[in-house]
Amino acid sequence: QVQLVESGGELVQAGGSLRLSCATSGLTFGRYNMGWFRQAPGKEREFVSGISWTGGDTYYADSVKGRFAISRDNALNTVYLQMNSLKPEDTAVYYCAADLYRSSSNTMTYWGKGTLVTVSS
Repeated sequence: QVQLVESGGELVQAGGSLRLSCATSGLTFGRYNMGWFRQAPGKEREFVSGISWTGGDTYYADSVKGRFAISRDNALNTVYLQMNSLKPEDTAVYYCAADLYRSSSNTMTYWGKGTLVTVSS
């Protein structure tokens, strides 16, 4: 059974940093593209960042470029999202997702249950 478990979300002040982790099991992690998405209260889920299965290609939403960094450790079956210079508008539930072919689509195959990030002003 495939599982994606996010962690690292918490309350942080504006300007602070957090690192989210997504630990996976039940899939051949090194074959999967991975993505981070977020959903703020009252809004639709949106793409944040993606990384190819090799780690060689990364993608970011314009709203987080230069502040967030995605990475993966294929030996640990884990993908990370380093978030710096956090803003109140980054407040959301953050989800990771896995797919063999896509890294930025809301229709990726496997999803975690999310971790809450709250940025106070």
